[in-house]
Amino acid sequence: MRYTECIARYLTIRNVPPSLAEQLEREKRRHGRSLNQTVIDLLSTAVGLGAPARSNGLGRLAGKWTADDFRSFEEAVAFTEQIDEEHWR
Repeated sequence: MRYTECIARYLTIRNVPPSLAEQLEREKRRHGRSLNQTVIDLLSTAVGLGAPARSNGLGRLAGKWTADDFRSFEEAVAFTEQIDEEHWR
């Protein structure tokens, strides 16, 4: 078996800095995946193999507001739509 065939299946990484290990753990939790899958996805993206685009995590919130939620939000931010003439002179 060639070396490249072995590395494609098993890879050990030593001396991972604590800050990197912590960030990988955060990514793992954020996406709800295993550490192994998280590392594969990140490596695939880094070498340009077309892994799925990273998400900012806001997609899970899409479509969750009711009409009442939207009205409440619009009322709460309505003051930001008003122009303060004193600042535009």
